[in-house]
Amino acid sequence: MAGLASPDLDVDHEQELVAQPPSSWQTVVWNDPVNLMSYVTHVFRTYFGFDAETAHRLMMAVHHEGHAVVARGPREVMEAHTQAMHDYGLWATVRKDPS
Repeated sequence: MAGLASPDLDVDHEQELVAQPPSSWQTVVWNDPVNLMSYVTHVFRTYFGFDAETAHRLMMAVHHEGHAVVARGPREVMEAHTQAMHDYGLWATVRKDPS
């Protein structure tokens, strides 16, 4: 059988597999001209269970910086949080965590 290539069975073709951490996503709440600051704080406390100080700090970030990251985690969970924010009447999106 001249001319046919045969595999070199003596060569170790094992490759090192590097485990990749699951990608992280963010739920981002955006400023809007409709909802009162007190209502946004209420939503953050009610839905996410943040203490008063954390909810207020995140609400102020939404108000002054235009948005705040309110949660990080798997995409499916962030999509559920985003839908919940929509149900409360807040503007929210999901984005890949840049870190």
